[in-house]
Amino acid sequence: MAKKTYFVAGTDTDAGKTVASAGLLEAANRQGLRTMGLKPVAAGCEQTAEGLRNSDALILQQTASLSLTYEQVNPIAFEPPIAPHIAAAQAERRLTADRVAAFVKGTLLQPADFVIVEGAGGWRVPLNNRETMAHLPKILQTPVILVVGMKLGCINHALLTAESVSRDGIRLAGWIANRVDADMANYDENIGTIKSMLRAPLLGEIPHLEDPTPQNVAPFLDLSLLD
Repeated sequence: MAKKTYFVAGTDTDAGKTVASAGLLEAANRQGLRTMGLKPVAAGCEQTAEGLRNSDALILQQTASLSLTYEQVNPIAFEPPIAPHIAAAQAERRLTADRVAAFVKGTLLQPADFVIVEGAGGWRVPLNNRETMAHLPKILQTPVILVVGMKLGCINHALLTAESVSRDGIRLAGWIANRVDADMANYDENIGTIKSMLRAPLLGEIPHLEDPTPQNVAPFLDLSLLD
């Protein structure tokens, strides 16, 4: 198992998990760490000559310092951009938390210092009729980094997700504020409220960037706050 492995969850689908995940990987790269980025389940993939490819998974693959095959980064890929359990049913494939975790554990045998496992959608996105994405970090025993999409309603989304993480018996290692709404009213007050109510460090605030590349995002994140 890698020295530091974190599961990145979002307050909702467009919170910016991949932007934050790639930024974290780049920040770790700059410290000379061996990094690995995984997105075990991805819906919304394009058909290519090599097979189905997901743009978020490709970003993680390209940002990480360790060279992995696409199949190691994203072993379960679905073409339609819909909930994974629905995509799996349409493709007549069986999707379970144990199966997803097995793929991840196999890749984690690679030597690495810092690993990001990015979820799909929000915390309670179903994998099947009994399990949700939340079962994956529970099986893997990895702490969670929560990406909060800063927009109207973010306080409620952040607190509800953090509460669910805690109830599932998983540690919230930190959270990242991602300014998805450039014109959000009372941004500072919203940040202050979440900071005062979440029992986890704020790892950084990602501003609304025109070009949110890993290189542009990394300077806004502080890995020293992670334990």
